[in-house]
Amino acid sequence: MPSYDYPFNERIRTLLRVEDLFAKVLFNIDSEHEHQHHCALLTLLQILDVVDRAELKLDLLQELERQKNALRLLIGNPAIEADALKNTLADIDGALEPLRAESSKLGQILRANEWLMSVKQRAVIPGGVCEFDLPSYHYWLNLGADRRKQNLNEWTQPLMPMYQAIVIILRILRGSGITSKLVAGHGFYQKMLGGAKPAQMLKIEVDDTLPCFPEVSANKYAINIRFNTLDKLQKLQKHEQDVAFSLTLCNL
Repeated sequence: MPSYDYPFNERIRTLLRVEDLFAKVLFNIDSEHEHQHHCALLTLLQILDVVDRAELKLDLLQELERQKNALRLLIGNPAIEADALKNTLADIDGALEPLRAESSKLGQILRANEWLMSVKQRAVIPGGVCEFDLPSYHYWLNLGADRRKQNLNEWTQPLMPMYQAIVIILRILRGSGITSKLVAGHGFYQKMLGGAKPAQMLKIEVDDTLPCFPEVSANKYAINIRFNTLDKLQKLQKHEQDVAFSLTLCNL
């Protein structure tokens, strides 16, 4: 069942972007072909652009500590599955330690690599890493899959503590909230928001047999969901039929 996450603030938006980029990096690293390793490296360099905020590491540390303290209060609660709680606390501790140990800015070791930065500089130009533009990169792509995998794993490793922290935080976020089964009449649904603790993200799930997808506009007062589809020329069209979907308002 397709799931769509919609963040309500820039902080959650950044975490979702890094999660998405990392999934592509790790998938392509596991492949053998030089074109997929090319995609892995360029996506890794995109991650550097997204996380190029000095406060991201501090945000992650503070959020992990906050979640750790909140979860500790649940120890002994009969309504909470003890093993799952224990495992989540262990995951948080495992993510906190390497993040605390890193004294430099996230990804700084990669920014200090002149060759990687030369590739990054050329990559923003369409076709800018062709062999005649960057022969050293063409040489690297032809070193063989094992060598490329080794390098890519070495370059990815400094960012793994950040990625593991993001995975934990988003897992907790997605697991929060109550899921409601709803129907969008003629492809449209609106919900007024209230409460002292506003949602940070909403999650929409739609049956994969339905030929439509949600587009969301939201603020602290209301959310509007329109279901659209694509015609044969990939032109956006309003979905006119009723759509059954599930909605979860998530909050850390």
